[in-house]
Amino acid sequence: MTKCSYCGREYEIPRGLTLVLNSGKVLYLCSSKCRKNMKMKRRKVRWVSKKRK
Repeated sequence: MTKCSYCGREYEIPRGLTLVLNSGKVLYLCSSKCRKNMKMKRRKVRWVSKKRK
């Protein structure tokens, strides 16, 4: 099971999105919701803080 780099949720491998940055760092995202919020550099989102507790 892969863990989302944004919200921390675990998900199955065929789902989600894998981003490889120019620096070689690999980011795993579980949904387009996480991808869009990470792109906008949001961190204080209510649904993310609930999952981290």
